[in-house]
Amino acid sequence: MLEIYLDLVILLNFSVDFLLLMGTNRLSGFPLSPGRCAWAAVLGAVYSGACLLPGFSFLGALLWRMVSLAGMSVLAFGWNRSAWKRGGVFVLLSLALGGAAMQFSRGNLVSLVLAAGGIWILCRTAFGSSVGGREYVPVTLGWGENSVSVLALRDSGNTLRDPITGEPVLVVSSRVGQRLTGLTQEQLASPLETMAQRPIPGLRLIPYQAVGQNGGMLLGLRLDQVKIDGKNQKAVAAFAPAGLSGNYQALVAVQV
Repeated sequence: MLEIYLDLVILLNFSVDFLLLMGTNRLSGFPLSPGRCAWAAVLGAVYSGACLLPGFSFLGALLWRMVSLAGMSVLAFGWNRSAWKRGGVFVLLSLALGGAAMQFSRGNLVSLVLAAGGIWILCRTAFGSSVGGREYVPVTLGWGENSVSVLALRDSGNTLRDPITGEPVLVVSSRVGQRLTGLTQEQLASPLETMAQRPIPGLRLIPYQAVGQNGGMLLGLRLDQVKIDGKNQKAVAAFAPAGLSGNYQALVAVQV
């Protein structure tokens, strides 16, 4: 007679789900977010344990399995567009892992290879031409009493430098600039006029050149606090008046 230990099942499912969630973040270039992944893995572990309890075997049906995976995805990744893409990858990875393990136990290596190939195609489709081609990092910006935490994209094309110190310059969206400095959208979009008014101390002009566009000036400010991927650094922030497109609110240079 086969004996099943509930505590071991819960622990094993927690470990597998946690690693899959962390791996999905790593694969997509996002921060690992171990805290959120751990809470999501707790939900998966509790669900797996509940499936073994008398009277709750119906939870093992595909519908409830999908509900559990969807809940874990929301806890781990959130609600935005990139979160749904990561959630879809996590769901398919979980189902593929279960199917691959079943085929491996039956000695069906062909199905195992096909499952691995399907996962690779899925990753390329979901995250672009190269898996993990983008890297996102958490950034905390502080000026005075104001502090903002955002998600930033490491951009090899961001070569902006402070003309005074030669230090790399972060590019942040105008909304972040408003929250940090209290300047209006119009002030951030008119760097020369704003510099003439000097509404706050420390403002400077950052020259920039974009591909296919005429060069111009961005309003910049040396921030009191800059933490990139958990590391305190010194940097000047330039405010993009048109905002930034994508799932990020800032751009940092690769070497920062």
